[in-house]
Amino acid sequence: MSRLSGIEIQDALSGLDGWEFKDNAIRKTFTFETYMESIGFINRLAEIAEEANHHPDMVVGWRRVDVAFTSHDQGGVTLACIEMAKKANKC
Repeated sequence: MSRLSGIEIQDALSGLDGWEFKDNAIRKTFTFETYMESIGFINRLAEIAEEANHHPDMVVGWRRVDVAFTSHDQGGVTLACIEMAKKANKC
């Protein structure tokens, strides 16, 4: 899967609530009512990522999780990143 251009990324992100393109990755901060809800989200997303073999960088904080997708193999954002962002929004 090849790397997307900046325009292709922006077009794809226009339909994805809360995602932004920054530092060669697409990123979003998810917020939750409790810390344990954020941990549940991480576990659900980790399962989906493992199935797809496309793993995000995730940073957990108090009631929030910062998620970033990029393809290290392709050196930037690919369609797989966009698809994983869509799945993350549904977790």
